[in-house]
Amino acid sequence: MIRAVIFDVGECLVDETTEYGTWADWLGVPRHTFHAMFGAVIAQDRDYRETFQEFRPGFDLNVERERRAQAGRPETFGEEDLYPDVREALAALRAGGLWLGIAGNQTVRAGRVLRELFAGDVDLIGTSDDWGASKPAPEFFERVAQVVPVEVEEMLYVGDRVDNDIRPAHAAGMHTALVRRGPWATIQWRSEEALKLPTFRVESLLELSGLIARFNGSVR
Repeated sequence: MIRAVIFDVGECLVDETTEYGTWADWLGVPRHTFHAMFGAVIAQDRDYRETFQEFRPGFDLNVERERRAQAGRPETFGEEDLYPDVREALAALRAGGLWLGIAGNQTVRAGRVLRELFAGDVDLIGTSDDWGASKPAPEFFERVAQVVPVEVEEMLYVGDRVDNDIRPAHAAGMHTALVRRGPWATIQWRSEEALKLPTFRVESLLELSGLIARFNGSVR
């Protein structure tokens, strides 16, 4: 039985195309070049943050985030950056009586933006900066399990990455849904883990409501 659905943020709820474009601008490199290197780094199963090192060795992402903020160009996102299925999907899941949460690797600043966007739509918003633990560390998912008011085996974690989302959530005892969008899911979609680990594999978040209803009906 699935009673709660918890969503990752980047490339699950939020399309990060604009944000990574602004990082290319900050680095002073063409956006298409930055995006090409970003994809190459992911395809090589490296940490995406190594992309910045390819253009500027010694790059410190946390320091540069603060420099951007001080320069009046902070990392940010808004309603226009949400994937078009997000609002309708959340409404359908809520109408189905499910508890909803958002939990991802995000900064305090991003957490404030998420609360402005989703305070009326979900029951909980938590970030890695809030909790002092980042995916894919087990501690992150232990924290999710602590704050969501159902048993861990009644939780569905939805994300776009096998390595950061599906694998560790599955190891924590949660059901998982892999959504096919963004660079990670596109690259990982046909991998062995992507085929075997998720409870659901979806092209759109709008599929979740029906899939969960059928799943719950099958286990009663």
